[in-house]
Amino acid sequence: MAERDIPEQYLAGYARILSDVAATGRRLTRQELDSRRALGEQAAEAGYGLRALVGAHLAAARAVWPAAPGLADGALAALHQAVDAFAEGYERAQRLAVRQEEAARREFIDDLLYGRSDLGRLAERAERFGLRLSHAHAVAVAQGPAAYTEGDAVPRRVEQALLARFGNRDVLLTTKDGRLLCIAPGHEEEVLPYFAQQAHAAADAGRVALGRPRPGPGGVVQSYEEALNALEMAERLGLDDPVLHAGDLLVYPVLARDRQAMADLVLATLGPLTTARGGAQPLLDTLTAYFDAGCVATEAARRLSLSVRALTYRLARIHHLTGADPSDPAHRYKLQTATIGARLLDWPAKEL
Repeated sequence: MAERDIPEQYLAGYARILSDVAATGRRLTRQELDSRRALGEQAAEAGYGLRALVGAHLAAARAVWPAAPGLADGALAALHQAVDAFAEGYERAQRLAVRQEEAARREFIDDLLYGRSDLGRLAERAERFGLRLSHAHAVAVAQGPAAYTEGDAVPRRVEQALLARFGNRDVLLTTKDGRLLCIAPGHEEEVLPYFAQQAHAAADAGRVALGRPRPGPGGVVQSYEEALNALEMAERLGLDDPVLHAGDLLVYPVLARDRQAMADLVLATLGPLTTARGGAQPLLDTLTAYFDAGCVATEAARRLSLSVRALTYRLARIHHLTGADPSDPAHRYKLQTATIGARLLDWPAKEL
């Protein structure tokens, strides 16, 4: 706003204080300073810019500036005190407004992700934060080596990168339970992969999971839960991929759905490995590496830092103990499914 647009009410008593202090050489009283701070808060709440307000104070000071050179120092000191107190009140009001906005945003995020609010009211609040919940949305969740909080360097860097690349495309970036979240419209297919790239690069570690686009307010919750489940599944399976797509991991929740049936399969198929020297874990690791390498012995041996001969011996030992040959396609599916089940159930570390 221009200086002339600043109402006189925010300069109330200022000229009188300035003239009196310049004439007497005294400092502003506590009451006078408090009145400046209160006016600064009121001006901030009314939406006036600090630059224009300071300009209005300077213009008012010129109108009452003492003609006698000896009074100029006192007037300058009074000007400094008055403007400083006014700016302090203005900044205090702004900090309060920011905290209130952050609290409202946090409450909205909690209600959105946990479905604790009326959907109609939730949709109205969502528009304030740039989301149109009538459309489909997808959620990406980034988990770093340390917990993320609002205002941290990594969230700020990722947000700046998203704004520079996509501008304002109804994308919401926030933190939740120490993780960094990005909620984007389902049709904006470039946003979440770019978020994943930036989050991984900014943290120089960690992992990002992308949920699938889902329609409506409940779709945000579903996509968020898919991303969380993907992170948990990757942790349990020891997956190394820095970016996970929930749609690519759907087979694992299906396998884990009937825990008792999976436990029975693991024990029936891999239970005999516990009789091997050193226990079942080394041979289970061998199966994991072998299947992850596409059943290519040389690649599996490299991943395990073994010779091909040592790997071949382990596979033969597995065949002998379980009666199932990992290299035989007829046996492979049962062995691989049981191996995945063992990782999901944390066997043999946990007794089934």
